[in-house]
Amino acid sequence: MEKMIRHFKARFITGLFVVVPLGITIFILKFLFNFADGILGTYLDALLSAFLDNPYHIPGLGMLTGAIVIYVSGVLATNVMGTRIIRWWDQLLSRIPLVKSIYGSSKQLTQVFKEGKSSYRRAVFVEWPRPGVRAVGFVTAEVVREGQKLVVVYVPTMPNPTSGFALFFKEAEVHDCGMSVEDAVKFVVSGGAVVQ
Repeated sequence: MEKMIRHFKARFITGLFVVVPLGITIFILKFLFNFADGILGTYLDALLSAFLDNPYHIPGLGMLTGAIVIYVSGVLATNVMGTRIIRWWDQLLSRIPLVKSIYGSSKQLTQVFKEGKSSYRRAVFVEWPRPGVRAVGFVTAEVVREGQKLVVVYVPTMPNPTSGFALFFKEAEVHDCGMSVEDAVKFVVSGGAVVQ
């Protein structure tokens, strides 16, 4: 009986390690699909209900329409008239108080991806949150403040690397951790379980 329980427990744990990552992946993909489809999908459903007596929701129609809108925007942005319209649109949005900060930040972020720059230059160790404790961080920028060169280090929280702290350190306080950026990201996402 004990042998059967050990067998069941071992197989169950092994199955858990197979199913959980797959389940998380499916959950995230489903969430992204529903989110992307829902942006325009609700408006399209309302539009269809105005023309049809018995409308029904068509899954993926919002995503397809969104992809068409993005493509048409790209076509417009690559011709002379479209470039002028986009420039005028940027100037208009940069004059509206709350909108300009959100739109400007979003524009800068997309420029980083468009130019193919990596936001993380290198993975490093910094003493944080107190002296003697080392945290993995990513160098995102180098700035000069009051005549002193400072390094901007993003220290992510585990296991969610999208939240964290952007901290300023002196160059001497930033130490090479011996990991590539990819390996350091794996380390953070795994909660320290995957160390290269």
